[in-house]
Amino acid sequence: MSASAAHVVVVDDEAEARAMVGDYLRLHGFDVTLCDGGRALRAHIAERTPDLVVLDLNMPEEDGLSIVRDLKARSAIPIIMLTATASPIDRVVGLELGADDYLPKPCELRELVARVRSVLRRAQATPRSEAPAAAPEATRRIRFGTKWLEPDSLRLSDDAGLEQPLTRSEYDLLKAFADHPKRALSRERLLDLADARDPDAFDRAIDVRINRIRKKIEPDPANPRFIRTVRGLGYVFRPEGD
Repeated sequence: MSASAAHVVVVDDEAEARAMVGDYLRLHGFDVTLCDGGRALRAHIAERTPDLVVLDLNMPEEDGLSIVRDLKARSAIPIIMLTATASPIDRVVGLELGADDYLPKPCELRELVARVRSVLRRAQATPRSEAPAAAPEATRRIRFGTKWLEPDSLRLSDDAGLEQPLTRSEYDLLKAFADHPKRALSRERLLDLADARDPDAFDRAIDVRINRIRKKIEPDPANPRFIRTVRGLGYVFRPEGD
C-alpha cells in the first residue's frame, strides 16, 4: 500500500489542530478525511472504510478510548492515538483495547507521518516474510493454546472454526513466536521480529500486547502455559504448554 493510496481519517474536535494534521498528511500524499468526533467518524466509515484512523483521545462529546473500543470491536482498522495527557494510563488502556500506536499531543508532524507509514506497512494483508516461493505457508496452521493461527489469512480461530478478532500487531507477535518456538525472545528482539520499533517506552507496549494475546489463547491467562515469561529477559513460546 503506497502513501498516495492510503485513506487516513483524522478525528479531533479542535478544528485548527484537525486541519493542521490533515493538511500535513495531504502534503505527504495521503488521502485525508477530517471528522470532529465519533459520530462523524462512524458516519464516514459507513460510506467508506479508511486504511487508518488518527484519533485524539481527549474529546468532550465522546472520549477517544470509547471510540477505540467500539471501532476495534467491529473492525481491524489501524488506529494511532494522540493524547495531550502526561499520564501513561490512557496510552496503556488504548493499547489494551487494540490501538496500534500513540503519540503525545502536540506531536511532531514529521514523526506522525513516519508512524502512519509504519502502521500502514504492518497492516498490509500479505505477511512481509512470505515470498511467492513459500507457498506451503498458505496451508500451515499453528497451534497456540486454545486457538489456531492461520498465517495466510491472518486468522486466529478455535477448534470449531470460530474466529477470534486479531489486530495486525497481535498477528505480528504471534508470527514471531511461531517462527521461533522454544526460544527465549527479549522485548528488543520481539520489536525487531514484529517490525514494531517505537522509541517511546515500547517495552511496556510489548507487555500490554502479550497480555492481550494471552487472553485470547491461554486456557488460564493468569497462569500462562504457552507464552511464558522469562524473568529478566522476555518471553518464550512453548507449543506444547510444558
